[in-house]
Amino acid sequence: MSMTDPVADLLTRIRNACQEKHEKVDVPASRLKANIVRVLKDEGYIKNFRLVKEDSGHVNIKIYLKYDDKGESVIRGIRRVSKPGVRKYAGVGTIPKVLGGVGTSILSTSKGVLATQKASQQKVGGEILCEVW
Repeated sequence: MSMTDPVADLLTRIRNACQEKHEKVDVPASRLKANIVRVLKDEGYIKNFRLVKEDSGHVNIKIYLKYDDKGESVIRGIRRVSKPGVRKYAGVGTIPKVLGGVGTSILSTSKGVLATQKASQQKVGGEILCEVW
């Protein structure tokens, strides 16, 4: 069975693992997913990630989740914005702020997958993949 929205699957796996306070979560790898996870690491939402080749030949992304001193997840919420049926795009000046600037949007741009601030600095817009806060 093929998956229609692998990015939504990635976000759901991260959301579920954070709710259950798991230390890490494994996700089937793709270039787009690896870039999204890289942005999450750069923005401080996860500890680290690694690409791991399984015995079966499949490549997985092992994501190490981050928690604060009280044991609460650093990721309070994560949601898909642009979906396969309805794509959402934003220009340079119209990139929405997540929770008044507290959160981050992750965009797919012509310069790669970028967080809100880096996309603004590089003066590029693109498809809004997801929001994290």
